[in-house]
Amino acid sequence: MKRKILYLLLICAFAVAACGGGGGAPAIVRIGWGQGPDTLNIGAAWLASAYTIAELTYSSMYELNLDGTITPDLMTEVSTSDDGLVYTYTIREGVKFHDGEPLTASDVAFTYNLVMSHEDFPTLHSYTEYFASVEAPDDKTVVITLTESIPNIESKLIFLYILPEHIWKAHEGEDAATFENLEMIGSGPFKMLEYKPNEFIRLGANPDYYGGAAKVDEVIFQIFSTSDVMVQALKSGQVDMITGVPNTSVETLKQDKNIKVVSGAPLAPDLADIIFNVTDPENCPVDEGGLCTGHPALRDKIVRQALAHATDKQKIIDVILLGLGDPGIALIPSGLGEWFNSSIKDYEFDVEKANQMLEEAGYLDTDGDGVRELPDGSRPLTFRMNWPSSDTTAPRMAEILAETWGQIGVTLEMQAVESDALTAQCCPTLDFDIILWGWVADPDPNTLLIIPTTDQIPTGYNETGYSNPRYDELFAAQGVELDHQKRVEMVWEMQAIIHEDAPYIIPYYAYAIQAYRTDRFTGWLDNQPKVSLEDPSSLLAGEPVK
Repeated sequence: MKRKILYLLLICAFAVAACGGGGGAPAIVRIGWGQGPDTLNIGAAWLASAYTIAELTYSSMYELNLDGTITPDLMTEVSTSDDGLVYTYTIREGVKFHDGEPLTASDVAFTYNLVMSHEDFPTLHSYTEYFASVEAPDDKTVVITLTESIPNIESKLIFLYILPEHIWKAHEGEDAATFENLEMIGSGPFKMLEYKPNEFIRLGANPDYYGGAAKVDEVIFQIFSTSDVMVQALKSGQVDMITGVPNTSVETLKQDKNIKVVSGAPLAPDLADIIFNVTDPENCPVDEGGLCTGHPALRDKIVRQALAHATDKQKIIDVILLGLGDPGIALIPSGLGEWFNSSIKDYEFDVEKANQMLEEAGYLDTDGDGVRELPDGSRPLTFRMNWPSSDTTAPRMAEILAETWGQIGVTLEMQAVESDALTAQCCPTLDFDIILWGWVADPDPNTLLIIPTTDQIPTGYNETGYSNPRYDELFAAQGVELDHQKRVEMVWEMQAIIHEDAPYIIPYYAYAIQAYRTDRFTGWLDNQPKVSLEDPSSLLAGEPVK
């Protein structure tokens, strides 16, 4: 009880400060969030919210802009050897970390080498796949030597945030992935002030930021247990912006004269996915704790394709997104433009066809209870279905799937699971049948394409346990293909393979929907091709309404 009262008092203190409770009160932007980061150690992070905080607190060689372009950040010049194997970067001079220590090329080289040496960094390590060595011959020069010439080094460096060597040097060994990094010292536009897991994150403006100091003093990400409470907090003025507006609240918020709702393509296109555990026993990563308890029926492509035919994507979009989304097809979202394979013909919603496929494959309902069994009759087609408890749309999607899949003799045991627990259950334990989750895409397709590769099963990045030699071959080839059109063709073929084998069903590509109060802060970049009001560009431009 005391903890709850103290927390409420803290929220009230934030509100008074942000509303100008007295002369010279600090300008504090309060952002409502449905889910906080899983860790402040970006090397160990899985969740997109961890990257949101990292983007605000760290710097990287390049930055991704709201129009989808990639421009220099820490680097000022780059030269490339004739064979495309050596990149020599010149970095900005005079950049400082939040603790006052200078950022030099040595910090950049240290960071890249740290990531290279740690396969237990679940997402970052893949960015260094083609790095042979990284050196810093002097304080402002970084030399990256590759094993092979690649077409996309800029996109690999966007999210390799530069860590301070003087802090991380003590943690470069086995504890690199377990280091809590609570101070989160970086060189970005904001610095960590206070972190209360599952409650809030408080960031302060970095007055020495090389890109120019923010016009606000602090940014507080306040975490809410439900989206309804978060929406009410925006309406009451408890927060100034919310990053995820439930589709059901859009019209209500639009009627408030002090609130503006913004929707459109997300900065990092994301996709929802229905993840099947398709792990073959010989691919189970037992040395990494793999249990691989997936239902054997899900290893049958016919079963997965039948489930795809029994998935009413348009109903899911209409009910869950209120129409604010597009049907999902491929692992690469349509927001990635030419990389998206627009030629794929999706599985049409056809319950009769799905039933016929299962019947012909020997999945019969021999006891007449409405649930089919394996062809040998040993086990019913009853699947465990889980989703992160912070996902407000997943429960309704699960209900819709239970209804339509029930029409083809499949039953579901449905349960929400806390995000960290679900990650442990998933990756690389593979102790599940079906998970409702999603991915956020990089501007280059490589980061999504690597997920279903066989090599990523032991790392946990491959959450389905899927393995296909042709897919693996294409992934390796596209990663070093310098002919752009040939690479696009390879990426298209990979999407077609995944769609045919169906380790995933992609129900939709959702629009980003955010909202902010117009009477509190101005300068939100709400007219850009991509929607991301929590991006540094908005938080650097924002200032109190006068």
